Amino acid sequence: MDQGFSFNAIYFNSPCSCYLAFCLAVCPSSCGKRACTDQNECCHHECLGSCTAPDNNTACVACRNYYYEGVCMPTCPPNTYKFEGWRCVTKDFCSKVPATETSEYERFVIHNDECMAECPSGFIRNGSQSMFCSPCEGPCPKICEDGKTKTIDSVTSAQMLQGCTILKGNLLINIRRGNNIASELENFMGLIETVTGYVKIRHSHALVSLSFLKNLRYILGEEQVDGNYSFYVLDNHNLQQLWDWNHHNLTIKEGKMYFAFNPKLCVSEIYRMEEVSGTKGRQSKGDINPRNNGERASCESHILRFVSNTTLKNRIKLTWERYRPPDYRDLISFTVYYKEAPFKNVTEYDGQDACGSNSWNMVDVDLPPNKENNPGILLQGLKPWTQYAIYVKAVTLTMMENHHIHGAKSEIVYIRTNAAVPSIPLDVISASNSSSQLIVKWNPPSLPNGNLSYYIVRWQQQPQDSYLYRHNYCSKGRKMKSTEPTKPEGCGGEKGPCCACPKTEAEKQAEKEEAEYRKVFENFLHNSIFVPRPDRKRRDVFRIANATLATRNRNATGTDHFTNVSDAEESEVEYPFFETKVDGKERTVISHLQPFTLYRIDIHSCNHEADTLGCSASNFVFARTMPSEGADNIPGTVAWEAKEENTVYLKWLEPANPNGLILMYEIKYGQHGEEKRECVSRQEYKKLGGAKLTHLNPGNYSARVQATSLAGNGSWTEPVSFYVQPKCKMNVCWLCQTGGLLNSDRLGNGVLYASVNPEYFSASDVYVPDEWEVPREKITMCRELGQGSFGMVYEGIAKGVVKDEPETRVAIKTVNESASMRERIEFLNEASVMKEFNCHHVVRLLGVVSQGQPTLVIMELMTRGDLKSYLRSLRPDTENNPGQAPPTLKKMIQMAGEIADGMAYLNANKFVHRDLAARNCMVAEDFTVKIGDFGMTRDIYETDYYRKGGKGLLPVRWMSPESLKDGVFTTHSDVWNDILVVNCIFFKQLKDFVVSGLWSTAPALSERFVRVIM
Repeated sequence: MDQGFSFNAIYFNSPCSCYLAFCLAVCPSSCGKRACTDQNECCHHECLGSCTAPDNNTACVACRNYYYEGVCMPTCPPNTYKFEGWRCVTKDFCSKVPATETSEYERFVIHNDECMAECPSGFIRNGSQSMFCSPCEGPCPKICEDGKTKTIDSVTSAQMLQGCTILKGNLLINIRRGNNIASELENFMGLIETVTGYVKIRHSHALVSLSFLKNLRYILGEEQVDGNYSFYVLDNHNLQQLWDWNHHNLTIKEGKMYFAFNPKLCVSEIYRMEEVSGTKGRQSKGDINPRNNGERASCESHILRFVSNTTLKNRIKLTWERYRPPDYRDLISFTVYYKEAPFKNVTEYDGQDACGSNSWNMVDVDLPPNKENNPGILLQGLKPWTQYAIYVKAVTLTMMENHHIHGAKSEIVYIRTNAAVPSIPLDVISASNSSSQLIVKWNPPSLPNGNLSYYIVRWQQQPQDSYLYRHNYCSKGRKMKSTEPTKPEGCGGEKGPCCACPKTEAEKQAEKEEAEYRKVFENFLHNSIFVPRPDRKRRDVFRIANATLATRNRNATGTDHFTNVSDAEESEVEYPFFETKVDGKERTVISHLQPFTLYRIDIHSCNHEADTLGCSASNFVFARTMPSEGADNIPGTVAWEAKEENTVYLKWLEPANPNGLILMYEIKYGQHGEEKRECVSRQEYKKLGGAKLTHLNPGNYSARVQATSLAGNGSWTEPVSFYVQPKCKMNVCWLCQTGGLLNSDRLGNGVLYASVNPEYFSASDVYVPDEWEVPREKITMCRELGQGSFGMVYEGIAKGVVKDEPETRVAIKTVNESASMRERIEFLNEASVMKEFNCHHVVRLLGVVSQGQPTLVIMELMTRGDLKSYLRSLRPDTENNPGQAPPTLKKMIQMAGEIADGMAYLNANKFVHRDLAARNCMVAEDFTVKIGDFGMTRDIYETDYYRKGGKGLLPVRWMSPESLKDGVFTTHSDVWNDILVVNCIFFKQLKDFVVSGLWSTAPALSERFVRVIM
């Protein structure tokens, strides 16, 4: 194989490199996960990205697995080896690969059929020039060689030995000062097992012990200091211990030991090292001099024995025997040393150095007043269920007798405090995987305070907020908080000092409802966020319950213990708690729950003393189950009854187990294919057990009902047919029928053509006034707002078009006097489309004036105009800038979300807008963005797409590629338009990328979120 092989050469020399780099194709579904050529032919399954020929593993642009001699293959062939994760090489090639800068060897190795720079973890080369690895016996050795002698005079120099197990050469330690010396040296030198030369420790006044060399086992003595010493300890003022010889072995193969001028190192410690290291008999009397070693240490110590100990959860009480030195006046006090010790391997000098670092806590204990009493201490502030290492030392005056200093200390004892109630479980989360289950996960408590045994999981269904039961969801929408603009001249009456008009009953009622809603919302926030912990009495009750859990059904997973209660009672009911015991794991699944229902889940941690102490306080989380498909469907059929004239009562059953709560019902009814909608609130349904349809014309009708819950809409019921009796006598009916026949003879046999083309208008397409009709005298025009698609748009006042509002500021759209019949029908068609909409982010239709001329369409007033003009006005260089700052990133994201919400509503109702653009999005007084201009909107309920067939004008600049090419409009083309609008919001201009066929290049923004939504 050529060593100059380049992946980039393969990739960018391919005929498809430009295609791959800029416009990856979507392969046919028949290819599955395989790539394809630019002619949409499926590549070989070993190809990645693309290929130049179908089903050919030698024509791949890149390989999915491995490349060898121009062929892509799933694995390397025999006698070849994987290299760099994507190609195969021979052994000869691997041996010639130059070593990396970080490698200490000259050549690569072969291991597990792979060519690599170093042996993997747990393996070592068979030799310095070997290309093969073998497993290590225990930890793999690391040989360090730094000249003949490695001098350690600081923590920085010790870092060079980190990870070393064998030191080739000599070790010289000369540390006089530093911070946290003992632990730092153990971290960097604690793995050294063998020193091939000598070890010399001199003038290291910061050292108290040599225990930081905890793994040192061999001193070979291949090179010796002063000719014959392989272990040399000189002038270390604070050195008190070499190693803990009960747990440490050391062998000195060649050479002698030398100790001098170590005033705190007892000679007995040196003699013990002689025995352990195998050097006894090698030293002369001058090599270990008792006069200058240990002369300032209490080497002849009396062993103090503990008499008693009492443990509590955070305290230990100790007493020990009284020490009686030869002269009682020499005893000053005692010092108690203690620290946490998970394992019983602690020594007195662990973590100590002469610079102040000490891992032990110290407490001074005065002598008891009564000489006959044993001294003692109460250690406080300890952790529950924690093992402590403790020893006590007597503080005496220095007194030399026969060249020995007397002292007293105890052996190290290990005592564990008692258990306590554990802390709460951590990081409780819950998610729903179905309509009847919740998955709960958590982490163990930070302080188990004992052996953690099990968890108690308790859950409770939460009642619905009472506001949900009282609110009428059939109203035209909740009023949003907005700042009322100043009324323009001509609409507000005379100028001058005037008193405020008294509020009407409707305004007072609206203010009352708004105040009540605020209270309910604040209560909801407080109840959801600031949930008080149960008081002591509640915890005592739960503790008693824990003691009797054996008699309860802990494995209960919740049953349907729910009864039918009234709405008022249901919103205030307190549901029972259910609980289960979870052993040995930090997760559980709660089953048999109600669909789309909120639950509170409490987790208690319990240790081995739970029967006595009780379990911890709870950590809780709120979670809602998923909605159940079909749960909101109305069971059975819809019944009807005609009790009154032109009136029909529809009756149906409520869903037995809905998703949370049924908010309202919607009825679609009509005759001859024309359907009307009727909203039935929950309160109205409770009164009638159904709904009342009034003002029905005689004839045959069909109706269907749909329930709406907190989770959304259920399915429509099967249509029910009913007949409304006419109110006429026989002769009157006969005259009507005869007149109809004569009239039909006069008009002739006109043929009615059924067409699915919305752009075709027949002469019979005449707008029929309905409940949206508003009398012309209730409309007052005030001022012009601008030119619309069909004519001038005015601001005006409408009376009685909004419930509970005597007067409402509205936008009035008109049609030009010179407009053709087609344009007038299109104008009313837009109004007809808007009748189907009721969404906060869609401009609302308030009424239509179709009787007389000109035709008027009454709409919600959007005081800040269209989005395009509004954004342009905020530019700093614009003359008509209102003095407002450009919208922030947060506000722009909110605008994009409001537009997306309005379009999602249209999609859910099976409408395609076809003309979504910034000019057709309107901005309200409170800066809410809403979808407007529905002149091109079409219903796609039957086919999910609309094909343009007429000669109407189309917004070419905003149209998606499939709409331009095939005249097809779908929800996807609306998504295309939505992205363009978002592009305008964020980047203030729209690039003409439709022609180039590429995605719009987004300018560099720091906010990653903008790129995600684009």
